[in-house]
Amino acid sequence: MPVAQLADPEIAAPAASRPRAEVRERETAAVPPNPPRSPALAIALGVLSAVLLVTSFILWSRVGARDDTIVQNKNRSDQVQADAVLLRAQVDQDKVATATLQKQMDEAKAASVQDKADLDNAVASAAEVQKTLDKTRILATDFQTQTEEAKVASIKHQGEVDIAQAQTAVMQIQLNKATADTSQLQTQLADLQGRLDTAQAMVAQLEKSQAKN
Repeated sequence: MPVAQLADPEIAAPAASRPRAEVRERETAAVPPNPPRSPALAIALGVLSAVLLVTSFILWSRVGARDDTIVQNKNRSDQVQADAVLLRAQVDQDKVATATLQKQMDEAKAASVQDKADLDNAVASAAEVQKTLDKTRILATDFQTQTEEAKVASIKHQGEVDIAQAQTAVMQIQLNKATADTSQLQTQLADLQGRLDTAQAMVAQLEKSQAKN
C-alpha cells in the first residue's frame, strides 16, 4: 500500500465509515470519461472478435479433434495391448503346442527307430526262414525223387516178382511133369527090372539045364 494513502486518515478509514455520496463522487471523479468510439474501431473490434471467435472455434475443433485422436489412440493402444496380451497368450500356447509336437516327434522318431530295428530283425528272420524253406524244399524234392525212384524200383521189383512167380509156376509145372515122367520111368524101370529078373531067371534055368545035360 502507498505511503501517501497511509498518511491520509480519510483514505485510510474504512469505506463503510464514509458517506455513500462522497464515495460515489470520488469514484465518479476517478473514472475518466469514455472517449468517443469511431466506426473503424468498432469494425476492427468486430472483425477481431469474429477472428477470435473463428480462431476459438478452430482451436476448439482442433482440441476436440485432438481429444478424439487421443481417445482413438488410447483405444488403439488399449486394443494393441489387448492384442499383445492375446498374442502373448497365443505365443505361449504355440510354445506349449510346439513342445508337445516336438515331444511327439521325438517319440515318433524313437518309435520309427524301434520299428526300423524290428523290421531289420523281421527281415533277417525272414531271410533265415527263407533259407530254411529252401533247404526244406530241396529235402522235399530229394525225398520226392527218392519216392519216385522207390516207386519205380517197387514197380520194377513187382515186375521181377511177377516174372519170378511166372517162372516158378512154369518150373512147378515142369517139376510136376518131371515128377510124373519120373514116376512113369520108375514104373517102366520096375517093369523092365521085373522082365530082366525074369529073363535072368530063365537064363539061369537054361544054364542049369545045359549043365545037367
